[in-house]
Amino acid sequence: MKKLSDIGLIGLAVMGENLALNMEGKGFQVSLYNREHPGRVNPVVRFTEGRGKGKNFLPTKTVEEFVQSIERPRRIMLMIKAGEPVDSTMDQLIPFMEAGDIIIDGGNSDFHDTERRVKKMEEKGLLFVGTGVSGGEEGALNGPSIMPGGSEAAWPRVRTVLEKIAAQNDDGTPCCAWMGKGGAGHYVKMVHNGIEYGDMQLISEAYLLLKDLRKKDNAQMAEIFSNWNKTELDSYLIEITAQILKYKDKDGGYLLDKILDAAGQKGTGKWTVMAALDEADPLSLITQAVYARFISAQVDLRQQAAKKYDNQPDAGWEMAAPEPYLKDALYASKIVSYAQGFSLLRAASLAYEWKLDFASIARIWRKGCIIRSVFLNDIARAYEKNSELENLLFDEFFKEKINAALTGWRRAVAAAVLSGIAIPCTAAAVNYFDTLRSARGGANLIQAQRDFFGAHTYERVDAPRGEFFHTDWAGLGGDVTSGTYNA
Repeated sequence: MKKLSDIGLIGLAVMGENLALNMEGKGFQVSLYNREHPGRVNPVVRFTEGRGKGKNFLPTKTVEEFVQSIERPRRIMLMIKAGEPVDSTMDQLIPFMEAGDIIIDGGNSDFHDTERRVKKMEEKGLLFVGTGVSGGEEGALNGPSIMPGGSEAAWPRVRTVLEKIAAQNDDGTPCCAWMGKGGAGHYVKMVHNGIEYGDMQLISEAYLLLKDLRKKDNAQMAEIFSNWNKTELDSYLIEITAQILKYKDKDGGYLLDKILDAAGQKGTGKWTVMAALDEADPLSLITQAVYARFISAQVDLRQQAAKKYDNQPDAGWEMAAPEPYLKDALYASKIVSYAQGFSLLRAASLAYEWKLDFASIARIWRKGCIIRSVFLNDIARAYEKNSELENLLFDEFFKEKINAALTGWRRAVAAAVLSGIAIPCTAAAVNYFDTLRSARGGANLIQAQRDFFGAHTYERVDAPRGEFFHTDWAGLGGDVTSGTYNA
């Protein structure tokens, strides 16, 4: 064992432990530190006497010992809970660090916090990297998708480790790329998680339609999802859905049928929605996915409502949406979900001057991460052809796919609504598509209403954009208009 380690890692929960094993397996000596938990065995001791026994790890007992055990310029990765714990750990590390040393935050931190931490570290002559790490326990161990950003001077030093531990695409390229300055890395990971929310909700809606509309049993649904996974829907989430549907409990019944339909969340989906509001970007599908989790948690309320309102579906509509239509609806909705996610990335890239490479982002999501799928190859190609693509739905490939799926998509949504089956994300997807393709909608009435009650003015179709008008609709006012009130 070398006297000094190549990298240090703090935080030996599920992700940290597996990432440490990944690093060690790729030839790096890793120093380890974890805070003490009163009444419990220190995680460093537990790990080095368990899964890490006999491997190239250097356990330490204090923050100072930990920092001094790493070769300079030091690379220290944090795999700890986001928020205050990151700031607290940084404050403990900084007194022992030297110019050029690097802290890498691999947790799901708010990108605003990352922006602040980059500035704080750079003011002290230190460097900070906020990196998204996606792939769960399996990805951390075998190769995740990694999205670093922050102090640009840190990239040449951290890429040797991050690229080596990342998943590898079929062409041998690592699923890791520099996102940009400041909070770019954690922003991209946040949007990744928002898309993940959308993907999971869309799949759950397809499952619900197969079960309640098409009356398929678990074995039949498992076969359907397995078959879909051999098509353009090939993805990790579709793959595990088929496995989940087949899994049986100890009594021989299907485990899925015994799981309460109340979905949890850790907050990154909500952050994505809040970020979209900040950028005035219509993230309707992913927003509905977050709301769907909220209402799923209101189990008692839903059970009360179910007793008060009997479902009385229109007869025969279940036959209007055969299985291929449900597949079309899932695929088309998935395209919209990614179109919205990349639209938000584009808006943020412009707002924060990150110069995000959307083709690169799609490529590093192809393996390792939770939303990995063959579908991402098509997205990468779209942005390789046109890096300034305003919306994924404007790409010719996706235009053809949407047109081919459109009839099935509409019929599946109509059948669900008329049968009383809630599919908020699939419906939001088709509504987004129809709104986007409407050259003229009904917002002229909203603007007339705003001008009527608040003198907020309006633009005219027969005048240049940016020229505003006001009408005294009721004959009670004058020519004064509102320039600050935005109801």
